[in-house]
Amino acid sequence: MNHTGESENNVFWHQSAIKKEDREKQHGHKSIMIWFTGLSGSGKSTIANALQHKLFQKGISVYLLDGDNLRHGINKNLSFTAEDRQENIRRTAEIGRLFVDAGVVVLAALISPYEKERLNARALFQQDEFIEVYIKCSLQECENRDPKGLYKKARKGEIKHFTGIDQPYEEPKNPEVVIDTNKLSIDDSVERLLSYLLDQFHLIPNAKE
Repeated sequence: MNHTGESENNVFWHQSAIKKEDREKQHGHKSIMIWFTGLSGSGKSTIANALQHKLFQKGISVYLLDGDNLRHGINKNLSFTAEDRQENIRRTAEIGRLFVDAGVVVLAALISPYEKERLNARALFQQDEFIEVYIKCSLQECENRDPKGLYKKARKGEIKHFTGIDQPYEEPKNPEVVIDTNKLSIDDSVERLLSYLLDQFHLIPNAKE
C-alpha cells in the first residue's frame, strides 16, 4: 500500500496566528516546563502537586503532568522497559512543549531514570523554558517509605524493570535545582522551589499576587 501522500515529506508545520509571547502576555507570566525526576518514593509527585497548588493560588496558569496519571491515558500502552520508558518521556515532553506554547507553566513528575532521555526532553525547549528539578532521596529511604508497596513487590520479583532494583537510575549531572527530601520537608521543598522560580530566576516576573 502506498502511503506517500501521508509521509513526513508531505506534512508541513502550520504557523499559528497567535504567538507564545501573546499567550504569555494574556496569562500574565512566562511559560516554562518544570521537570521533576527522582526515584519512586522520593516525593516527586507530592512536591510537584504542592507546588502546583501554590502557583495556582498566586494566579499562575499551571498544570501537572504526573507520570502515573499519564499511564492511565496517553501512555497506557507503554510498559516499563527501557524502550517504553524512552517513549513515555518523549510523549510527556512533547505534551509539555504544547503547554509551554500555550503560555502555561507545566510541571512533569516522572522517574525518568536516564540522563540521555532527560536531555532529549530538554532539547525540545528553549534554554530559559526548561527547569530540571532533581528530587534526591536515598534508595534506602525510598524503600522505607514505599508508599505504593512497589519496592516490596520488586524485591519479590513481582514487578520487573523497577528503577533502583533491577534497572539503574542515573542522577542528573546539571539540574537547575536539587531538593534533598532526606533532609527537607514537603513545605520546605516547595518554599525553596518558589523562591527559585519567583525571586532568584525571575522566570515568572508578572505573576499576579
